[in-house]
Amino acid sequence: MKRRPFQIKDVFIVCAILIVALGFRLYKINTPLADFHSWRQVDTASVARNFARGGLDLLHPRYDDLSDTQSGKDNPNGYRFVEFPLYNAMFAITYRAFPSIPLEVHGRLVSIFFSLIIIAILYYFGLSESGRATAIISSVTYAVFPFFVFFSRVVLPETTALSFAFLSLFFLYVSQVKTNALKWTLFFLSILSFSLSLLIKPTTIFYSIALLYIFFQKYRLSFFRKVEPYIYFALSAIPVILWRMYILKFPEGIPASQWLITSVNTFEGQKIIFFKPAFFRWIFFERINNLILGGFLTVPFIVGLIKKQSGFFYAVFLSALAYLLVFQGGNVQHEYYQILILPPIALLIGSGITFFERNRKLFVHPVLLFATLLFLFGSSFFFSYYRVRDFYQYPAELPQIAKIVNTLTQKDDKIITDRMGDTTLLYLIDRKGSPVLGKSLDEYKEKGYSYFVTLTNDTIQQTKDQMKFDVVFENDKFALFHL
Repeated sequence: MKRRPFQIKDVFIVCAILIVALGFRLYKINTPLADFHSWRQVDTASVARNFARGGLDLLHPRYDDLSDTQSGKDNPNGYRFVEFPLYNAMFAITYRAFPSIPLEVHGRLVSIFFSLIIIAILYYFGLSESGRATAIISSVTYAVFPFFVFFSRVVLPETTALSFAFLSLFFLYVSQVKTNALKWTLFFLSILSFSLSLLIKPTTIFYSIALLYIFFQKYRLSFFRKVEPYIYFALSAIPVILWRMYILKFPEGIPASQWLITSVNTFEGQKIIFFKPAFFRWIFFERINNLILGGFLTVPFIVGLIKKQSGFFYAVFLSALAYLLVFQGGNVQHEYYQILILPPIALLIGSGITFFERNRKLFVHPVLLFATLLFLFGSSFFFSYYRVRDFYQYPAELPQIAKIVNTLTQKDDKIITDRMGDTTLLYLIDRKGSPVLGKSLDEYKEKGYSYFVTLTNDTIQQTKDQMKFDVVFENDKFALFHL
């Protein structure tokens, strides 16, 4: 298929879409880091906060949780070895430059910046492979739909990693029609982008399918005899392999992750969900259909999926589908895991709506078709917003409790909170410690912990009954005990 050129008017269209996207993403930008999935966001933010205070030691990222909750091993140094902490370092640097702006705002702004890159690339791919209508609809979907917006401004590394993955696709895609020095410059920029993507979030490896398609599209049957694909993936993989080998030296800082493929954690314990009906219901009906697409937009999405069109779109979609089918447990357990599948969904929606527009003669009347498509888009937006709006909410008492505890304790005091592993309160208090009461308070005292914070009335009363620990502060929301 002949690629459609990018023109001056496309620059103005993209800029307009990006301005709208930025406006949507600035909504509640100052919200305390206690909103949806805050337990994961604060772990990311605390690494950045420690970078900002103690220096950018990228080889020893640390967070506030000193317990054995994540890895099953005591973690007195607070090591946090998951993704390579490039995203954390980015907003640690901007925070040091502008410390008057809260750290979490810096983290959100970095995520927003990279989400805007994704939107621009979606426009380029939509224009090049399908046309301007597909480009506009795809990029607008990513720019304004509630689920896309919320998870484009959370303090998580996924959007940054996804942006680098799509930069790698973009550079490689463009390099295939260039020659000489520019071709190789773009080729190595693509390698650099993909290697950074894998370092930040190894799950972006599934976009190798789309990268392979770009090579195949150019070389066809001689693909396997060409050296470029081998060089590309070898150089891209070396940094993440070295990083994964390095972090094995710090097992206490590596969270357990085997369950992400097959299982979910429930109130009844861990349950296997791998290829069970519940997986398909949760992902394809509850998440993609209801939460992400708001119900009605599923129609153009399916049309975009089944219509004859760009093989590149199918390759991008297969990348997302492979990711869903491998990490079934993680995708059911956590909504933010779906961040990686959002770009192909947007592209297929754009392609599906464009199909209706290009075949308007098949329908009753063009005006009725336009009104119907507008209704589908608008209704889906509001149904999705009805679900996603709660993601911005947070327990108002948590920041208040954190402020009180922060005032009554010293910065070096270690604190226990009985929050079932949720580190949100520890982060808000700005103290290190344990987010779960996994041992007796006497044992914690022996390990150097100074205070215990609980929001549970029964625990408050039981701790008082022991008559071992002084109540430093108590109200109708929580109690702070000195060990």
